[in-house]
Formats: sequence, structure tokens, C-alpha cells
Amino acid sequence: MIAWQEPLVDGVYVLAILVFILGLRAMSSPATARRGILQAGVAMLIAILVTFVEPGLSNFALIALGIGIGGLAGWYWARVVQMTAMPQMVAVFNGMGGGAAGAIAAVELLGNLGDRSISGLALAGGVIGAVSIAGSVIAFLKLQGWLRSKPIVFPGQQPVNMAVLAIGLGFGVYALASLEALWLLPFFVLMLLFGLLLALPIGGADMPVIISLFNALTGIAVALDGFALVSGPLGDAGYAMVIAGTLVGAAGSLLTLLMARAMNRSIGSVLFGAFGATEESGVAIQGAMKPIDVDDAASLLAYAGTVVIAPGYGMAVAQAQQKVKELTDLLEAKGVSVKFAIHPVAGRMPGHMNVLLAEAGISYDKLFDRDEINPEFPATDVVLVIGANDVVNPAARRAGSPLQGMPILDVDGAHQVIVIKRGQGKGFAGVENDLFYKENTRMLYGDAQQVVGKLVQSLKKLE
Repeated sequence: MIAWQEPLVDGVYVLAILVFILGLRAMSSPATARRGILQAGVAMLIAILVTFVEPGLSNFALIALGIGIGGLAGWYWARVVQMTAMPQMVAVFNGMGGGAAGAIAAVELLGNLGDRSISGLALAGGVIGAVSIAGSVIAFLKLQGWLRSKPIVFPGQQPVNMAVLAIGLGFGVYALASLEALWLLPFFVLMLLFGLLLALPIGGADMPVIISLFNALTGIAVALDGFALVSGPLGDAGYAMVIAGTLVGAAGSLLTLLMARAMNRSIGSVLFGAFGATEESGVAIQGAMKPIDVDDAASLLAYAGTVVIAPGYGMAVAQAQQKVKELTDLLEAKGVSVKFAIHPVAGRMPGHMNVLLAEAGISYDKLFDRDEINPEFPATDVVLVIGANDVVNPAARRAGSPLQGMPILDVDGAHQVIVIKRGQGKGFAGVENDLFYKENTRMLYGDAQQVVGKLVQSLKKLE
């Protein structure tokens, strides 16, 4: 190594890690999230470029080709993917990260099978990386609608899953003990199969948690691979992977716990509970759903003093955020105070609703999380629920309900509630929504974008 190379590489890696940490910190607020993403991207670029200075590195043309193909593909998909499909893209890219970690682990295992310390870390990275990519594939298929979003279950599912995991780990351990690389093939195949089986019984209601979990697993796999690389010729790159992977793993793990807590669920129940596989039955709800027409709904909104809009994934699917922005502007022009109630799991991934609304030009200072907005509902004249279901369901307060204990938006406490919904179906959890039968609730049926557009036109007539 040339004398100046080692301090230069170490210094640049430290700089990249600091920028990466600052980027993660900025992502904690919607107002600074864009800056944080750019900072983290710059940090990754710095870390990649300085790797070319590492001694012992070869195949520069092949590496540059891979970076070029990957960079162009990432840039293209980031440009063309609609915001409503962002959860699917996150699942795909997260899966690619897990796949890359698994591939690095495979290379390290093949090259260092006789070194138990290195190969043991690589084996652990291979397990997590394979599970992450396979599980992310299932998450993508469910989010994209190519696989049913409800849990897919079969008799003896958990014993089968555990058997696949145990046998796969057995092959991996035997490969280390016997120093025969051939046994790594069934090891990786079974780990991929376990990842698929692990994700199948997870329903759409739990997708925010699962996306965060697989993101955390990818970070942990990268960190483990980094530990394995530290003893090799690319030791400095290994340290960078350890730190970056640990940060991603820690942030993803914390977010996973926070999302699970937002639904009052444990990680175990998310992974193994098959939540939403069966619908609640035998519950008699008092009252009936009461429809309202567009003109009457517009009048209620126009003459209200305060309006709170509670968006859900139905708004995202209908791509109604621009119309919601137009509705907000019209109401505020009439002197109506408008706020937005954002439940942590209202979309298909953490922060999805915030990004959608911000993309439409709705100011961040109008967005309030559950704990901030819940005390205000009793003094709110009208709540407009757009495409939300489980997160506004008072059944969470009902003993014996599958949703029991889940923190919700207490929209039923408002004077009037208008619910925009396609039909009378249940939410992802398969639980009848008590809110729809309340005396102060009116149902406005139809596609969210079309209905909000009609509300806008009706409001304009009232001018």
C-alpha cells in the first residue's frame, strides 16, 4: 500500500459515515427528509468511489459496469414510479440490498470456508440476506396486487417453517464443519424458501411493519458481511459496511418496534399471527350505514368552523391527493380551519401519507400525528375520512375484537363524520367498522378522487 492511501481511505470513510448519520437524522422530520435522503446518497457515493483506491482491488471495468447499470436502473425507476407505488419500490430495492448481502456472504464462504471466524459471520449474513430478499419479493407481490394481500396460510405452517429453517441451518453448519462447499447450495436454497414461507402469512395490514423489519434485516446482514471482510484485503471497506449496516439495522429495528407499537401488536404476532386471515363474525353492531349526497356533504364542510381530514391508503390508491389539496384551499378560503390527522400506519409504509400530501403541496404544519390530533376531535365540527378503515375503527375499544387495544384516530368523537369509501367492505383486518354505523357518521360512496372532485365543484357553487 502506498503510504498516503491508508490514511486517505480511512479519513474518507469516516467522512462518509458522518454524512450518512446526518442524513439519517434529517430523515426524522418530513420537513428535512428530502435533504436527508440527498445527504445519505452523497455518503454512499463517497464510500463507493473511495473503494476504488483500496489496495488489492481488481476488475475495475466489471465493477464500473455494475455501478453504471445499477445507477441507471435506480435513477430510471425513481423517476417513473408513482408515489402510490413507492412501497413496492422500497420492497424491491430493500430486497436487492438483502440479495447483495447474501451474495457477498456466499463469496466470503467460498473463499474462507476453512476460517471458522470469518465463515461463521458470513453464514449468519447469508441467512439474514437470503431471508430478506425472499421476504421482500413476497412483500412486493402483495403490495403490487399480484398476490392476494390477505395472509396465505396452510395447516401446520409454523412447524413446516421451523423445519425448513432448522434443516437449512443444519446444511450450513455441516458445510463449515466438513469444509465442503457443496452443502452451501441447499443451505441457501432453504434459507430463500424460509424467507418466502415467513412472509406468506403476513397480511396487508402488517405490511408497514414488515417493510421496516426486512430493511432492518438487510442492514444487519450487511454489518455481518462487513465483519467478515475486515480480516480480508478490503478491511477498510469492511469497517464501512459494519458501521453503515449497523446504522440501517438499528434504525430499521427501532422503526419496526414503533410501527408494531402503533398497532398495539408484538413482532411475534405480526410474523406468526396471520393477522387478517379470518374475518370477524358473530358481532351485531347497532344502527345502520347512512348515506349522504355530495351537495349535502359540501354544505356541512363549507359551514363548519373546523374540519379534520383523515386520509388512508384508499386515498393513495385513488391518487386523490391533488383534489384533496384543492378541497383544502377552497375550505380555507371560506374561513374553515383545516387539519390532517395522520395515523402511523395509514399507508403501506411509514411516512407514506406525509409524502403523498406534501407532494400535493399541503404544508407540513397542517399534518398532525395521532397523539397530537386526538384531543381535538371533540371540538371538531366535521371529520372527513378518505379511504381509511382500520385506523379509525372504534372496534379497537371493544373487548374481544381482533383490533382490541390498537391505538386509533378517535374521529367518532367529532360532531359530524363523513366517510368517503368505495363500498361497504371491511378493512385489511377483516373487522367490521363500528364508525360507519354511528349516529354522527354519513357515508359518501365512490372513488376518492372522483368524490373529492365532486365536492370541490359543489363547494364552488356555494361561493
